[in-house]
Amino acid sequence: MSNLKEQSPEGFKKPTQIPSSEEERNKWQKENKSWWERNPMRYDWKESVGYKEFSKEFYEEIDKRFFNNTKEYLRDKSDLPFSELIDFDKLPTLDVLEIGVGNGSHAQLLATHSKSFIGIDLTEYGVRSTSGRLMLFNIPAKIVQMDAEKLAFPDNSFDFVWSWGVIHHSSNTEAILKEIKRVLRSGGSVMTMVYHRGWWNYYVVGLLRAIVSGNIFKGLTLAESIQLQTDGAIARYYTCGEWRKFVGEFFRVGKMIVMGPKTDIIPLPGGRLKSFVMWLVPAWLNKLCTRNLKMGVFLVSELVNEHTLTNENL
Repeated sequence: MSNLKEQSPEGFKKPTQIPSSEEERNKWQKENKSWWERNPMRYDWKESVGYKEFSKEFYEEIDKRFFNNTKEYLRDKSDLPFSELIDFDKLPTLDVLEIGVGNGSHAQLLATHSKSFIGIDLTEYGVRSTSGRLMLFNIPAKIVQMDAEKLAFPDNSFDFVWSWGVIHHSSNTEAILKEIKRVLRSGGSVMTMVYHRGWWNYYVVGLLRAIVSGNIFKGLTLAESIQLQTDGAIARYYTCGEWRKFVGEFFRVGKMIVMGPKTDIIPLPGGRLKSFVMWLVPAWLNKLCTRNLKMGVFLVSELVNEHTLTNENL
């Protein structure tokens, strides 16, 4: 998670709340876009990237930090990062859409191996950065600025949709799921990560942070306190049961896994002590805790589109 905020959008007070009107949706999405324009995901919270922005070295350093971190929680099947979740053998036959490209780490990975790739992002920064990255590395792809709640693609356009840590930040996650189903071909699949509202990361660690920050003594609820300490203008948190029921209205739910980095299991403030404790914790122990004991903050799910949904029956 990246920079924190002083307040959440007015009216957003519950872990999975959706807007009550189109006016509220527009207001939340405006604040969401503004937050991510100011705080793009560069993995530079502890240390500056150290290279000129948008240079090859800049992107290589971001990827190094991101993909090295994933070794703490993924069980990859090959040297390719995210091979536990992405079928790279099948990818060359698929038309792929990524929702929320950020600085393009996943976009470059997917576009390099897929039949065709389109990436979208709500922000101008994300489109500029990822477009520039793919041009630098000579990778053919299309990057478009677009609101995922209103996808400008025809029905049945894609075989695979990828979205890592994005759709729970949008103003209306349900609207995105409907749009994904509409543009996804029958038999196509979605792999997405949203935030997990688990017993450890949300209730235990969330309460500790609320006490240490003093938010609990200011009359804020636990949900409101957690929002102030989470990235994005909005960040929804789902239990496994909630998410399964929610997405089950649109897709058949395949694999569902809770996972997360070492920071999830160590409730210490950032600093040398936390870094040292994290160094002591082996990756296998972190995977045991975040996955088996469901202490992680990432809720990853594979969703399969068994029936197409078009504009006519939305």
